[in-house]
Amino acid sequence: MIIVGSGLAALTVAYHLSELDHVMIFTKKRCTDSNSWRAQGGVAAALAESDDWRAHFRDTMVAGCFHNDERMVERLVREGPRRLQEWINAGMAFDRDERGRFCFGLEGGHSHRRILHAGGDQTGKALVSFLLERLEGRVWMEEGEQVIDLLVEEGRCVGVKTKREDGSVSIWPASAVVLATGGCAGLYTFTSNAPTATGDGIAMAYRAGAAVADMEFIQFHPTMLVAGGKAVGLVSEAVRGEGAVLEAEDGRPLMDGVHPLRDLAPRDIVARAIAAELDRGGRVYLNISRVSHFRRRFPTIAALCEAYGVDFEAGRLPVAPGAHFLMGGVVVNEWGQTTVPGLYAVGEAACTGVHGANRLASNSLLEAIVFGFRAACAIRRQAAWPETVHRADSSSPRRLIVPRLPERALIREQLSTFVGIVRNGDRLRKAVDWLEQFSLPDWLDGDLERLSAEEIETGYMLLVGWLVASSALGRTESRGGHYRSDFPRECPKWRGRRLVRTKEEWARLGAGR
Repeated sequence: MIIVGSGLAALTVAYHLSELDHVMIFTKKRCTDSNSWRAQGGVAAALAESDDWRAHFRDTMVAGCFHNDERMVERLVREGPRRLQEWINAGMAFDRDERGRFCFGLEGGHSHRRILHAGGDQTGKALVSFLLERLEGRVWMEEGEQVIDLLVEEGRCVGVKTKREDGSVSIWPASAVVLATGGCAGLYTFTSNAPTATGDGIAMAYRAGAAVADMEFIQFHPTMLVAGGKAVGLVSEAVRGEGAVLEAEDGRPLMDGVHPLRDLAPRDIVARAIAAELDRGGRVYLNISRVSHFRRRFPTIAALCEAYGVDFEAGRLPVAPGAHFLMGGVVVNEWGQTTVPGLYAVGEAACTGVHGANRLASNSLLEAIVFGFRAACAIRRQAAWPETVHRADSSSPRRLIVPRLPERALIREQLSTFVGIVRNGDRLRKAVDWLEQFSLPDWLDGDLERLSAEEIETGYMLLVGWLVASSALGRTESRGGHYRSDFPRECPKWRGRRLVRTKEEWARLGAGR
């Protein structure tokens, strides 16, 4: 079986399948080039005696604006503590106090201190390292080999096609393929994501016939560190959880009167408040003067400041929002199975429904752990089934793509300008029209093999950008991470209603004619 990606979700699946033969991981760069490795925040779980899964459930639903799938949320918050305890028993070390008790942190939208951290602000790195150590020599990992297409035969995913940096193409048959390629926040100019997070896994799934949903829901993290007019890295929400306060340039507390939770309000609310201040020509700072022992507690952020010449000892960090997380993705069931047999999706590439319209802080690593385990369980059951498909070649000849591609910076500029934190119908239509000029139907059925890996990735960025923009145009309300100034309120008819997209819609829309 094949796993595409090397973040926490990918490695969780591999960890629980490592006793099987022929488990392969493909990652287009290095195994540490993932959002998981960068994750400063922790893992949310109701492990404290004063906490309860029901409280975590309520917090998740409220943050998600009740667009969440309640069944999936319950699985997440009830199974999460059990999965984490198993890893703790296996040697995963989370931060503890001098008496050996877990140091539970508080982040936006949480009613209890329930966030586990490792190494202060290095939780993702610690989790990925924990799994890589246990997987060494037990699975086959190919770094620098990019999966460029999924192979589908008789309606079933039967393998992948890859391209190496030297341009060579290989075909790899598989009884199951797991997409763990992350989200698409790399489509934006200001982003917290690794450069690899361009949505290519979602594009490949859509191209293969899988349903995707909730692509309009993009979460913008409120606090990206700003240096030289650019966003250079993330300042974890945990800093605000420890007492940091957002301020305007004149020292005015930015979140006073905006939301009862002030600086720990849901991320969409905080991000819009910061964006509004920036649009007025002001600057926004995170005042960290109340956070004691900042360097020791947040070593990654301190090092980031020093690398870009930001004096954190002065007590104020310049910040701005940046694209951070996709709540949507490839539609899956509770076992990670997509609408294409043999194809699974986990982590941010998947739309499990647990995040609703706005992800609750530190639920993403938990999602990777819980649903990575569940996908592995389903694949183990599948391994006992007789294989009916053995070939891994294209089911029909495809026309050659001769692409006209824009610069990636221009794609990011278009998405940031027209499909950003605050949207409206006119701007969204401009984005959709701009994206559709690049022959998007070719990217659904054309032959990609002769294109370079960079050209394929750019084409997939156009396709995913179109899914985001056109979905945002279709949802005529504001909810969570999707805010439209021309429809500024939640609409009851949209509550829980997903915009599900499949490539068959091109025929219905008459696209490409």
